[in-house]
Amino acid sequence: MRLYLASTSPARLWLLRNAGIEPVVAPSHVDEPAAVAAAESEHGALAAGHMVQLLARAKAEAVVGTEIDGAPIDGIVVGCDSAFELGDTIFGKPHRADIATQRWRGQRGRTGVLHSGHWVIDHRGGEVRAAVGAVAQASVSFVPDMTDAEIDAYVASGEPLQVAGAFTIDSLGGAFIERIDGDPSTVVGMSLPTLRRLIRSLGVEWTALWNLGDRV
Repeated sequence: MRLYLASTSPARLWLLRNAGIEPVVAPSHVDEPAAVAAAESEHGALAAGHMVQLLARAKAEAVVGTEIDGAPIDGIVVGCDSAFELGDTIFGKPHRADIATQRWRGQRGRTGVLHSGHWVIDHRGGEVRAAVGAVAQASVSFVPDMTDAEIDAYVASGEPLQVAGAFTIDSLGGAFIERIDGDPSTVVGMSLPTLRRLIRSLGVEWTALWNLGDRV
């Protein structure tokens, strides 16, 4: 049984590998801003949970029907997306150093919510048999005494530029997180307990996806 990860996120790949699963990476190439804009033009502004679920589903569905290294997809397809909500503002990836710096100066000492959307498609036998999804949340509290020099150094490392909310908990950013309420893997970008529950609802045991022989 193989799990196909419709993402190129190093953090999600790391999570799955440490959970005993060696996924097949299947990039989805979804135009995320366009997908959100299309949904908002029809339904109005999306709440954070709705947005990450929309994108997680789009990523998973974009992979279905494709081939990986010439072989059709035959297994479980997983799409995920994350966004950080602070106050009334939803933050994705900052991409630019000046934006990451501005965000950190505004979020130190505060608490926000990380939303992670999941969409799982049962594509065993090369056809869509079922699909389920769910959103997980975890609140994140930042240390209040992070200095401007620390912010500058963290941003200069490049780590916060390509992650939702401009922070990580599993690398350099972990020292600046004071408290997490909820499943920590949600903050990394994929809630493992949520993913397990969704996969089991499709009639597949989580342990059937373990590739323990592939672990280094």
